[in-house]
This record gives sequence, structure tokens and C-alpha cells, in this order.
Amino acid sequence: MALDVIGRYCEKSDIVQLKAVYREPVKAIEYLSQEKVDLVFLDINMPDLSGMQLIQTLSPRPMVIFTTAYSHYAVESYTLNAIDYLLKPITFERFLAAVNKAAAASTTVTGQTHEDPAIFIKSGPQTYQVKLKDILYLEKDGNYITVHLKDRNILIRENMGDIFDLVPATDFIRVHKSYVVAARHIAMIEVHQLTINNEKIPVGSTYRESLRARLGIS
Repeated sequence: MALDVIGRYCEKSDIVQLKAVYREPVKAIEYLSQEKVDLVFLDINMPDLSGMQLIQTLSPRPMVIFTTAYSHYAVESYTLNAIDYLLKPITFERFLAAVNKAAAASTTVTGQTHEDPAIFIKSGPQTYQVKLKDILYLEKDGNYITVHLKDRNILIRENMGDIFDLVPATDFIRVHKSYVVAARHIAMIEVHQLTINNEKIPVGSTYRESLRARLGIS
């Protein structure tokens, strides 16, 4: 059932191309040793060999997203540099967030260069490919978040607390309970606000010091 779910999500997302599906770890290892694969969705509990044991047999290792019903494997999975850890039952939104992380970490998933990475943003029935450099800031509005781009806006249903599952924390900074901004687009910083693309963005008092520290401002 889990394999079927991941397969449907791959077809639905248009982000990744599903190349192969295996129920037996040994056969999967044989395939991976012969084929170039960028990203593996890997269950942990499998016959003969666990997912964590399987990934350690591979050299070079592809990116891996672990899928399991057990949360207690999470810490160990990240010691193997897993891109993400999906708990069953897996929703499409959570799947999409995990693939976005992989897309940001690799040029081969998105077809972009390291200098021009992209993510995929789901808005209603549509999924948009968006270059990270084009995102100015994200603004919370009730149960939705508006992604402000250079040339348009995209409305998504997302929690601000989970926003760094969508955009990388290395490039974006939370400056207010309702705003996350792209560091590269900050034109000016004042005490209570900053400017991006001639727009004033409020800076909350609880985020002020972390913002300045992040940007190396004394």
C-alpha cells in the first residue's frame, strides 16, 4: 500500500520521475548499483535488510527520504543525512514538502544549476515551479500564506510554523510572526522594519536580535 501511495504521488506531482519500485532490498541494491538514481523513498522495516542498512551499502549514496510508521527512527535517519522522514499515512502535502527539500539540495531533481535552484509550490489544484531567487517574502494571512514573487503572488494553504519545510532556512529568515523574508532581497533594515522591493516589512521585537545576528550586524 505504501508503495502504491508513493507511486501515485510521483505521478501527481510532476516533480520526480519514478524509475523503479522494489519490495525486496537485495533486488533494489542490484538496480541502484547499475542505474543513476537521484532520490530514493525507502521504508525502514523490510525483509532481510532494513532501510538504514540498505542505504549504507551504496556508494555513492543517492538522496534518501525514509518512510515508516515508527517515529523513533527519526534521529538515527538524520545521522545518515536523510533529506526527510515521512510518517505513514503520508499526505500529498507532506510528500511535496519532502521533495522540495530534495530539489533544493540537488541540481538533478529540478534540472536547475546550483546558482538557480527551484522548488515546487502547490496552490489548489495547481503545482508551480518557482525559482528561489524570485521569492521576495512570504506573508501569513489567516490559514493561508501568500508567496510574494517578483512578478506575481501565489496563495498556499500552509502553517507558518512549517514554512521551512517549503523554503530553505539557509536562504530565508523569519522576521515577524507573519513574515518570512528572502535574505538576498533585503535592501534596508531599520529598527522596526525592513525594505524589500520598495515594500516595508515589519520586524517583530522577538526576531530583531536573531535577524541582526544572522546577517552579521553588530
